[in-house]
Amino acid sequence: MENTKYIAVLRGINVSGQKMIKMDALRLMFENLKFKNVKTYIQSGNVVFETANNKTNELEETIKAQILKQFGFEVPVMVKDAEEVEQVIAHNPFMKNKEIDITKLHITFLSAIGNDTGIDKIKEGNYGDDEYIILDKAIYLYCPNGYGNTKLNNNFFENKLKVTATTRNWKTVNELLRMVNG
Repeated sequence: MENTKYIAVLRGINVSGQKMIKMDALRLMFENLKFKNVKTYIQSGNVVFETANNKTNELEETIKAQILKQFGFEVPVMVKDAEEVEQVIAHNPFMKNKEIDITKLHITFLSAIGNDTGIDKIKEGNYGDDEYIILDKAIYLYCPNGYGNTKLNNNFFENKLKVTATTRNWKTVNELLRMVNG
């Protein structure tokens, strides 16, 4: 069976001194799980790897269980195949606006499609200059005043949509796709 290339995005590691995992240790953990061609990108828990297992939910559970066993804490993990990330990038509705500052673009990956009730509650809110568009399991964010200043963060979306969320900036998402295709 041929290996498939994946991107794992971990939520909430190495933030404000919490849930610290060195990338060398994370890469070694993935290699010990028999994943191939493992590479990490920056300190926020982005891992590119290959495996013959094509069930992302099984991969997520395996990685979560190993992090708990090896590092002693729970971390939400989302595994996306290259095609899904490619689609997320290709369908970014904000890219139609040539005036947009791409350094203010982010993607919030969702573990599942959010419920309609939660989406309706989000639509009722006022988020100032911040804009969002929800498409399937991705939320496209434009935060002109910076992601650190938005209400539209992971906790907000998780609370409203009742799913796990983790956000990466546009540069990181594109770099992860480049790595997985490289």
